[in-house]
Amino acid sequence: MLDRINLVKRKMKESLAQLCDVSWMFSKRPGKDFTRKRKLPFLKTISFMLAMEGGTLATELLTRFGCSTTTASASAFVQQRSKLSPETFPALFDLFVRKTQPFQFYKGYRLFAADGSDIRVPSDPEHTSSHYPGTNGQSPYNVLHLDALYDLLQHTYQDAKLVGDRESYESGALCSMVDRSNVEKALVIADRNYESYNLMAHIQEKGWKFLIRFKDARTSGCIASGLELPCKEEFDLYLDVSLTRKQTKEVKNLLKEKNKYRYISSSSVFDFLPKTNRKHDPTRFYSLPFRIVRFKISDDTYETVATNLDAETFPPLELKKLYAMRWGIETSFRELKYTVGLLHFHAKKVEHIYHEVFARLIMYNFTELITLHVIIYKADCKYAYKANFTVAVHVCRQFFLGNVSPPNVEAVIQRHVSPIRPGRSRPRVMTGSRTISFTYRVA
Repeated sequence: MLDRINLVKRKMKESLAQLCDVSWMFSKRPGKDFTRKRKLPFLKTISFMLAMEGGTLATELLTRFGCSTTTASASAFVQQRSKLSPETFPALFDLFVRKTQPFQFYKGYRLFAADGSDIRVPSDPEHTSSHYPGTNGQSPYNVLHLDALYDLLQHTYQDAKLVGDRESYESGALCSMVDRSNVEKALVIADRNYESYNLMAHIQEKGWKFLIRFKDARTSGCIASGLELPCKEEFDLYLDVSLTRKQTKEVKNLLKEKNKYRYISSSSVFDFLPKTNRKHDPTRFYSLPFRIVRFKISDDTYETVATNLDAETFPPLELKKLYAMRWGIETSFRELKYTVGLLHFHAKKVEHIYHEVFARLIMYNFTELITLHVIIYKADCKYAYKANFTVAVHVCRQFFLGNVSPPNVEAVIQRHVSPIRPGRSRPRVMTGSRTISFTYRVA
């Protein structure tokens, strides 16, 4: 157990060391930045940002330097942080992910959930891709959109992409994350926002599997609305659809068979067929086999999903179970924002906020990898128990800083647990969030 906890920290140190070996690649002015002796050199600046909490910069620095009279000033930190290139923390995130590959699989597959979340940041009119001027007396604001690929078995983020909300395109972001992954065999579970022939094709080309929730067939413009589906409350229908961008007379006759041929307009994104076709070009088709399955989830509610999983190994009941597991990424976003501190930024410039977002993702993964190895055992109790994630984050931060030894890390996490109450639900209230001013931070 202690060996595994030490292993996680060692992998973090290796990732930091590897980044430091090529620190010039992540400096805005290679050969000039981070060359002089400072209180916050490259490694210490990175480590400080990884361990930051929700306090002001002054209190964070005092804590890190032990309230010493030689504590670096907030201005000094801002100057050092501004020397880092935007790729610094995404590169560290990628290094750490690659060094901490999982040992858990579900029927031979890595289970990935895909989702996105908006992040409200301080107003920055210069960052046009995320800036909204506000209407009806509303103050201007900026919103970033985080797209993530989350490992449901290891409880860590596998990949992430951060863009301005005006440029967000969740399906396209997931396509890019699938394409650049080095994982050989995976199952991607996604919600209705990811319904797309293009995404399904990207996952097929990767050799992966998908399980995507479809919009109801009565919704105009969705994939299911263009297909001929059984008039049943529950069904499992196999399709082998040929996609094309051509509209010759012959193709139009083929398109009458809606479950076999589908037309992709030139305005729709599909990366495996040419956008334009000359009159004399041969007709090209792209074959996309998949199942459309509709199953019951409550007394009066049904869901429709599309998948390329085998029907014998993954019957409808198994698909229902798998799709329910997708909720793990929703709870991870809550913990990432409110526990790890994704809502408490120490910067106003969007460029620097990018650093902090990926720093929080790294610390989230670091905490989950350690907590995953801590055995929680409660005898003769009504509920099973899990580690209290709020306490775990605090303890793991101190472990990262070297203030706590591994035996105490495990012991403290084991003492602070929370019961697992399955089946609980409550209405989801969607409210707008605001950034927290630097003036009103916890002391």
